[in-house]
Amino acid sequence: MGVTPTGAACWATVDKEGEMEIALVLGAALVWLVLVVWYGGAGKPMSVPEKERILATLRERLQGGPHADFIAQAQALLDSDDGKEFVMHNSVRYRPVAVYPPGKEGPTDPRAADRLYFKAALPLLLRLASLPIFVARCRGEFISWPGTPRWHYVALVRYRSRRDFFQFALAIERSGHDVYKWAAIEATHLMPVQPVISFVWVRTTLALVLALGALGAVV
Repeated sequence: MGVTPTGAACWATVDKEGEMEIALVLGAALVWLVLVVWYGGAGKPMSVPEKERILATLRERLQGGPHADFIAQAQALLDSDDGKEFVMHNSVRYRPVAVYPPGKEGPTDPRAADRLYFKAALPLLLRLASLPIFVARCRGEFISWPGTPRWHYVALVRYRSRRDFFQFALAIERSGHDVYKWAAIEATHLMPVQPVISFVWVRTTLALVLALGALGAVV
């Protein structure tokens, strides 16, 4: 018994649909793989010459500035480099009024100044596969040591590596937008942390979104 023209057309349609489904699945898997590689987080540690170049650049950029003590703190952070991703914990206290260096102007509201900084910082962070994963306003205190500042907000920012952290720090400084940050804040405390327990699953979330997208396109 031969295959009728109608039957042949049906099989051809089924084959094309099957090929389309396979292409969608493979495409979603490829996109996920590219994003995971870009997101990184398990790179190689910086070499000694690379660390020295970063410190030399920092010394050149910050020479005579009000935050020259950042060099010693940067050295300590570079010494702890392992090439892996980490989260920077930020505690921030605003000034009553934003204070700018001579020749610089901006909003006097420190929160408005900080928003200008964040608007400039976010694209630079994303280019380096780094991003804020948690930001919250402080709502009172519970336990604190005498002399501890009363923080206005805390933020957790994921960095792909310490290398990317310093690339971001130098990029935002070169852009000139860091002036808004320093004008806005009266005190800050930055502390690199390594997640032990975390429910922020970026890679898994990306996989689920792409899988659902591919499934929706197929169905």
